[in-house]
Amino acid sequence: MPAPKLLRILESSLYVSDLGRAAAFYEGVMGLSCLHADDRMRAYKVNGVSVLLLFLRGATTQPVQTGGGLIPPHDATGQIHMAFAITPETLQAWRDHLAQHAVEIEGTSDWQRGGHSLYFRDPDANMLEVATTPGLWQGF
Repeated sequence: MPAPKLLRILESSLYVSDLGRAAAFYEGVMGLSCLHADDRMRAYKVNGVSVLLLFLRGATTQPVQTGGGLIPPHDATGQIHMAFAITPETLQAWRDHLAQHAVEIEGTSDWQRGGHSLYFRDPDANMLEVATTPGLWQGF
C-alpha cells in the first residue's frame, strides 16, 4: 500500500547557540516575521507557506508538554543546510542586500535547468541558500 499523500514541508528547523543573535539575523537580514518567541525557540513565517523554527542548541533535549500532548526531544549540531526560494528577478537584489549586511556569499551555482543559487552562512555557520525557482529541481 502506498504512503498517504504529503502536502508540503510545514516546518524546517535550525539549531543556534544564541537566540538573540539568530533573531537579529533572521529578522533583520532575512526579513522574516516572528510568530512565536520564548526562551528555547523562535518560529518565523516564510511567505505565508512555511515556518522556520530556530531552537536554542541543547534546549530541546527533554520532552516538552504542550498542554495538548508531548513533543519528543530533538537537537542537532553541525553546519545544517536549507534553501529559500526566490524569483529570478530578485537574485541581484539578494546579492546587494547580503553585501549591505556584510554577509559573505561563499558560493554560487548556475543550474542546468536555469536556476541560480547564492550560498551564505547565518551567525551559527548554518549554510543558507537562496535559489531561483523554477529552475533548480524538476517541477520546482
